[in-house]
Amino acid sequence: MTHDVFMSEDAEADILDIWKYVARHDSVERAGILIDALQEACFSLCHFPDRGHCPPELERIHVLEYRELHYKPYRIIYRILDCKVFIHCVLDGRRDLQELLLERLIRG
Repeated sequence: MTHDVFMSEDAEADILDIWKYVARHDSVERAGILIDALQEACFSLCHFPDRGHCPPELERIHVLEYRELHYKPYRIIYRILDCKVFIHCVLDGRRDLQELLLERLIRG
């Protein structure tokens, strides 16, 4: 069964921020290649979205409805509702997920 995949504004902003960072610190070409690969990983969730696992930081606090897919070193955090996949964020896995999510809750 194929699922529809939707990206939140936050996830789109995350991808843009990643592009800006890589373009500034490496090259525009590499930034473009990375973003294409990240978007491909995101939209690959239309097939077998259950393959991701619950982020350990969320599992520890019993928030089990979110899953993550890795595109190292990035983490794609998403939720499955019916036949839809909602991508909430695309984060650098080297950063503290709890801190990033807390910042979003405070900002939101």
